[in-house]
Amino acid sequence: MDNQGDKTGKAPNLDNYVIKDPEAFARNVAHMIEQAGKAASAWVEPREKGLKRDTLADPVTDVVKTLSKVSEYWLAEPARALEAQTRLFTSYMAIWSNSIRRMSGEDVEDVVTPDKGDKRFADEDWGKYAFFDFLKQAYLVTSRWAAELVENTEGLDEHTRHKASFYVKQITTAASPSNFLMTNPELYKETVASNAENLVRGMKMLAEDIAAGGGDLRLRQSDTTKFSLGENVATTPGKVIARSEVAEIIQYEPTTEKVLKRPLLICPPWINKFYILDLNPEKSFIKWAVDRGHTVFVISWVNPDERHAHKDWTAYINEGLRFGLDTIEKATGEKGVNAIGYCVGGTLLSAALALFAREGEDRIKSATLFTTQVDFTHAGDLKVFVDEDQISALEKAMSAEGYLEGTRMATAFNMLRSGDLIWPYVVNNYMRGRDPLPFDLLYWNADATRMSAANHSYYLRNCYLDNNLVRGMMQLAGENLSLADVKIPIYNLAAKEDHIAPALSVFTGCKFFGGDVTYVLAGSGHIAGVVNPPARNKYQYWTGGAPIGNFDDWVAKTREHPGSWWNHWEKWIETQAPERVSARKPGEQNVEILAEAPGTYVRVRV
Repeated sequence: MDNQGDKTGKAPNLDNYVIKDPEAFARNVAHMIEQAGKAASAWVEPREKGLKRDTLADPVTDVVKTLSKVSEYWLAEPARALEAQTRLFTSYMAIWSNSIRRMSGEDVEDVVTPDKGDKRFADEDWGKYAFFDFLKQAYLVTSRWAAELVENTEGLDEHTRHKASFYVKQITTAASPSNFLMTNPELYKETVASNAENLVRGMKMLAEDIAAGGGDLRLRQSDTTKFSLGENVATTPGKVIARSEVAEIIQYEPTTEKVLKRPLLICPPWINKFYILDLNPEKSFIKWAVDRGHTVFVISWVNPDERHAHKDWTAYINEGLRFGLDTIEKATGEKGVNAIGYCVGGTLLSAALALFAREGEDRIKSATLFTTQVDFTHAGDLKVFVDEDQISALEKAMSAEGYLEGTRMATAFNMLRSGDLIWPYVVNNYMRGRDPLPFDLLYWNADATRMSAANHSYYLRNCYLDNNLVRGMMQLAGENLSLADVKIPIYNLAAKEDHIAPALSVFTGCKFFGGDVTYVLAGSGHIAGVVNPPARNKYQYWTGGAPIGNFDDWVAKTREHPGSWWNHWEKWIETQAPERVSARKPGEQNVEILAEAPGTYVRVRV
C-alpha cells in the first residue's frame, strides 16, 4: 500500500498505518492469540462433553444444493459462462484502469458506488486511498454481479430463486472488506493506534459470548447489564392473576377513574417476549392503553422446555387465549372483549377466532392484528427457511429435546437484516473490542425464547409451507377452519418496510375474513412501525378504502397522516363499544395475585 497514491495522485500520508511500538504490538498480538484459544476452548468443551450437537450440516447442504442449481445453468453452455465471466472481468479492468489514471493525477469517476445509506464505507480513506478504493469497488461489482447471476438464471422455480438470492446476499455481506482487519481502513488504523489492544479486548469478548451461548456464539447487540426486567424495562404496574402451563395472564393497574367497559386482551408472539409492547414508559403501548382507559390484560407465554414438547396450537389456544378470556370474565365479570394479536400471536388469534366461530364462542367482539399474516403467499424472506427438506431436518433436531433453541430463531431473524444486525456487531465487538451501547430494543431482541416442537412444527407446516388457514384446510380441535366465519370487526395494521410480515402479505390476507376489515399501513418496519408512540411524532401512516383489489392501486389512493397510528386505532376501538365503567383493579372479585408484573415466565432466559 505504501506505493499507492490517493485519489489526487499525491503520495499518501501513511502515519496512521505505521506501527509505532512494535514491542507493545507484538505483546498484544500474543495476548490476542491467548484469548482466541479461550474462545476455541469455549466452543470445543461442550461438544467434547456431549452437551452440544452441531446441526450446521443441514443448512450448509441446502446452501450448496441451491447455489449448485444456479451454477449448473451458467456452466451448462460455455458461451453463457464466458459472457458472465467477461462482464465481471471487464468491470475489474475498468476499476484497475481508473486506479492507474488516478495515480497519474486524472480526475476519474468511480465504476460503482455504494448504495445510499450504506454505512460500511463511510470512512474517508475508502475513497481517499487507491488500495482501499479498489477493494471497495471490486467488492461492490462482484456482489452485484453475483446477485444478477441469480436474477438472470432461467428455469428456477420461485422458491429456489428466492433461496439463492437470499444465500448470495448472506455470502456477499459476510465477504465485505469492511468485515476484515487488513482490508478495512478504520479497523487497521484503530489496531495500529492501540497497538492491537482492541484485538485483545475483542477476543476476550468473543470467548465470553461463546461461553454465554453454551458453545454457540451469542452475539452481543446491546449492553445487557444496563437493563433489568421490572426495574427499567417492562415497568408498567400490574399483577399476574392466573397461570397455566403455557401462559401467565397479567392484569395492569388502572390509572384512570373510568375505563372502557370492554376489557382489552393482548396476545403477543411466543417467538419473542411480550415486553416489546412495554419497553419503557415512553415507548410502552401497554401503558399508553392503560392511560387511555383500557383494562389491559396480556398473555405472557412460557419459555418452553422438554415438558412442553407436545403443546401445539390447540393447547396454546385453550391454555392461552381461552384461558385469558376465562380469567378476564372472572376478574371483571365481562364476557365481551377486544383482542389484539401481534405477529404470529395475531395468526394464532385469527385461527382461534375461526375455531370459536365454529364452537359458538363469541366473547371476542373485535380484533386488532399488528403486522400479522394469515395468507403466507407473499411471506417474505422467512420462506427461505421453509420447505419439506428443511422442516423435516428441523423436526428431527427438535425431537431430541422437544423444543427449538431460541438462538436458532433469533439467528434466523437477524439474518434477514445481517448487514444491520450481525456484521456491524461482529466488527464492533470482536475487532474494535468495544462494548455495544445499551439499547432496550436490542436487549429485548436478544432475550430469545424457545419453541415447543409441536407448536413450531404445526406453525411452519400449516402456515409457511401449506398456507392452510386461508385454504380452509387448517384443522384444530377436530374442526376445519375458515376465516370467512370470522364476522367481527378487524383492524389490520401493516408496516411499509416490514421484512417479516410484508405489507402486501398482510393486505392479501384481509379478503379472507368474513366481516369488515380496516387496513392501515404504518411507516417503518415490523417493530418501529408498531411501537411508535404519538408523543415521538415519528413516521406516518396511511388510510384508504376497503382492502380489496390490487395492493399498489390501494396504496396510490391512500391518505397519508403524519405521526403515529395509535390515536387512529383508539378512535376505531372506541366506536366498537364506547361505554365506560369504574376502573377495575387486579385482585378484585376474589382473584388471587400470583406475582407482580412482568411475572415469572418472562424472566426465564435461554
